[in-house]
Amino acid sequence: MSPVYDLQINLNGQYNFFLNQDVISKYCGSLRKMIKQSKKKGNKKSKPPEIITIEIDDFPGGPDGFELVSRFCYSNGEISIDVSNVSTLYSCSVILGMTEKLCSSNLLFQTEKFLREVLYGSWNDILLCLKNCEQVFLHADSYGLVDKLIFAALTKISRNSDVFSSSSLSSSFASSLSPEMAKNTPESDKRSVSCGRSNEWWFEDMSSLSPRIILKLIKITGAYKTNIKSLVLTKFILHYLKTKLQDKSEVMRNKLEYSDLADKAVKGVVLAGENAFSCRKLFWVLRVLSSFSLSRESRSGLETLIGEMLDQATLDDLLISARGGSRESGFYNVDLVIRLLRVFVKKREEEESREQDMKEIGRLIDKYLREISPDQNLKVSKFLGVAESLPDSARDCFDGVYRAIDIYLQSHPNLTPQDRTKICRCLNYKKLTMQTCRQLARNPKISPDIAVQALKSKCDNQANKIPDVKVANKSFSCRYSEEKKPVLLHLKGFEISEKIAERLASRGRYNWSVVDSFREGL
Repeated sequence: MSPVYDLQINLNGQYNFFLNQDVISKYCGSLRKMIKQSKKKGNKKSKPPEIITIEIDDFPGGPDGFELVSRFCYSNGEISIDVSNVSTLYSCSVILGMTEKLCSSNLLFQTEKFLREVLYGSWNDILLCLKNCEQVFLHADSYGLVDKLIFAALTKISRNSDVFSSSSLSSSFASSLSPEMAKNTPESDKRSVSCGRSNEWWFEDMSSLSPRIILKLIKITGAYKTNIKSLVLTKFILHYLKTKLQDKSEVMRNKLEYSDLADKAVKGVVLAGENAFSCRKLFWVLRVLSSFSLSRESRSGLETLIGEMLDQATLDDLLISARGGSRESGFYNVDLVIRLLRVFVKKREEEESREQDMKEIGRLIDKYLREISPDQNLKVSKFLGVAESLPDSARDCFDGVYRAIDIYLQSHPNLTPQDRTKICRCLNYKKLTMQTCRQLARNPKISPDIAVQALKSKCDNQANKIPDVKVANKSFSCRYSEEKKPVLLHLKGFEISEKIAERLASRGRYNWSVVDSFREGL
């Protein structure tokens, strides 16, 4: 009579199973071979040990998978097989050599028989089997099971939409089956999937699978040239990634796979281009994919596509939060907007397109500057980076830029005098309206030098328009009086701070004249 157990299986160096050699050897060819080898070694050295120990690493399904196999062996080759465990049982039966050579209706035969029904069965069963493959992915993939299940899923999709070429998939699917699995399989599967009419009906169901299986699906559709409509697949990847954003821990555990998927999504988006994606949709894509580790090449390609369409953007599109919102970066992703502006300007300069496009973007950026100005962490250099990204010709009037500067100065009371002066360098004083120029001169946060420079520039600009001006019945050049000093015309009602007036008087470089209008005395 054989002992209750005379075989110890050490699994992955952590788990021990105590079994009977005769029971296990009846079904598992690989273990039978290892037991014989162990006995031969024992006979050469000394008396064989009462309990033979075998170590197995990287077993499919780990201890749970081996426990299923043990139950099968101790139940005289009977076990309940369903879609939630068939992938694990199949992988275990292959690695343990549980074939018909040992006994009839062995585990490999039973699992292959069940899988034939699944592959030509319902949509839900295929998905559940794929879900089970995630637990034994490396083994199931190397044995070809993942490919077969994906082919089955794609075939279902093709028969209920026009996303894939049904004939190409069917032939590829049939050729992927092993001779054993191909036996008695119907030539055509007339069972249909209950689904909607949209080509996207399968998006939600497939989003429950792991990124490794989705990457495998993408690889298969490309490798077998299934006449795939790439836009639909791109939309699926975007939907999949958006869904996975809800589980941050899952994304971190499979960071490389998700990054690879994000890159493939960008490739599809760039390939489809503006014919398939509006500017607003592209900004949505950017927001979703920025949560994953995009490669530099992919990010550049996506930003280039958006930048070339930037004149179609809205203020809401540009207000993308910076990741983390740290003191270094500020609340908004200003660097992104600067990069997009550079792409837009370069494209328009190369095409020599109509000025209206540039004017529209100028108005948009002025609104953007006013929106980001209150951000306490926004540096002067970032503000100037946005304001100066556009050429001077993009703005007919710089009033919007001044309003943004005014908001910035009010929101940043601790700026140094140097920064207050620096931020005004993006202003074109000649393109300020008289009302705005008046506000600038009265603004206590603006450096007196800047106020003087703005006033002088405005007066010079007006003087160029009015070459001959008479004051007090004396004709003179607007630029020079009889004393050959510059004349700064001060409009009546155009109040200037006392500090600026004192500075003008102390320098003695201007003749001060107060008139009701530039045309007074004509």
